[in-house]
Amino acid sequence: MATALNIKRKNIDLPVDTLQKLSIMAASQGKSLKKFIETILISKANAVEVEVRENPSPSGDTWFDDPGNIASVKRGIADMKSGKSRAYSMEEIRELLGV
Repeated sequence: MATALNIKRKNIDLPVDTLQKLSIMAASQGKSLKKFIETILISKANAVEVEVRENPSPSGDTWFDDPGNIASVKRGIADMKSGKSRAYSMEEIRELLGV
């Protein structure tokens, strides 16, 4: 059962003929249109398996599967945002390396 703390309100737009059909279906089950649509959507969402992967690599590079590597990347991002570090251009890197 959903509580007020874990419910998000969202307005949706549907074609008039779709709403009419859904209204008839809801009435045939003795439900309000709102409750009928919510029941359908919740049931459909619960039937779907959603996998969220931490690995941001489009190619699935296993380097990103190591939690230590991900933590290092996140620290680097945080350092960049806070101004503790900066990005270097390829030109600057070549100069630093003496290439």
